[in-house]
Amino acid sequence: MTGMQSYTIGQAARLLGVSPDTARRWADAGRITTHRDETGRRLVDGRALAAFSVELARSGSAEEDTPYTSARNAFPGIVTAIKLGDVAAQVEIQAGPHRLVSLLTREAVEELGLEVGMEATARVKSTNVHIDRV
Repeated sequence: MTGMQSYTIGQAARLLGVSPDTARRWADAGRITTHRDETGRRLVDGRALAAFSVELARSGSAEEDTPYTSARNAFPGIVTAIKLGDVAAQVEIQAGPHRLVSLLTREAVEELGLEVGMEATARVKSTNVHIDRV
């Protein structure tokens, strides 16, 4: 598996379903922990963002006027949990206020290199949820 992914404030805002200004205010207030890269950009650790996205969805604190749409049934979000069995796997994605769960093979999860904190897109077709690594 690769190193942990970090996100810019703008990317984190998109994944959380809020404006970049809101994400910056949350970072300034210490709700989201950030660090700076070598160029000085503020970054959010993927695992921390995954945990915060779950907390945010549970508290209902997202901006109420932010529209949530599913263009072509695609839900971009962040992987918040992975449960691996011997053959099957369960992957959870928090896409704004939406929690999506997909059951797929363990092999598929390993081939995609999915990890908690990684950006991914859940695609819904009928009653199936397909995961695309971003």
